[in-house]
Amino acid sequence: MKLTPSKLNTFSLFKLPSAYFCGVRVKYLDDKKCEVSVKHRWINQNPFKSMFWAVQGMAAELSSGALMIGKIQETGKKISMLVTTNNATFTKKATGRITFTCNDGHLIDEALRKTIATGEGQTIWMKTVGINDDGVEVSIFNFEWSVKVKS
Repeated sequence: MKLTPSKLNTFSLFKLPSAYFCGVRVKYLDDKKCEVSVKHRWINQNPFKSMFWAVQGMAAELSSGALMIGKIQETGKKISMLVTTNNATFTKKATGRITFTCNDGHLIDEALRKTIATGEGQTIWMKTVGINDDGVEVSIFNFEWSVKVKS
């Protein structure tokens, strides 16, 4: 079964309800790139009338995690995935619609190939950039993902 934005958004309603109710939605997904957007609203704002950093983090993580989920499904193997480290940089107030794009799908293939071949866990760093409606970068998130074949 092919992973689609619609299936991921339905998944988030039941498995990631805080992300869903804050407005986090997958907009585009292929094997190399994922775009997730979220609009600044009352429910996801901080006291400074911009988007709370954790909401940005949910959208950013989903943009890299959706790529990981899709690639793992393609292998047909049972593989666990986990964020082991992350960091973020915030450069502008996040207001309006913010779109988080991860273009690192190509990095996943080698890590999955190695963990399947060796049975040992592998890690990769994936970068996601948040851009507002004006095309201005508001934040950058980096996630270290760990993958390992389940025994």
